[in-house]
Amino acid sequence: MWNPIASAPPGRNLELAVIDDDGVHALVFPCEKAPVGWKNVATGARVDIRPTHWRVWNPEEHQLGFLQIPH
Repeated sequence: MWNPIASAPPGRNLELAVIDDDGVHALVFPCEKAPVGWKNVATGARVDIRPTHWRVWNPEEHQLGFLQIPH
């Protein structure tokens, strides 16, 4: 379930999206709310996006091996 971006919590891995007349356009990597804007959780880089919605990042829905810690 997507939530309005105004309610996005800080300090959480979030999936961000822009939802418009063409549908849902979600990022394929987790982001975190920064003091100003958003950052890519994996790289720490600032993400230049103006999302409209968010939901908790679910790694099981995404196949991003680089986010997993090797054993």
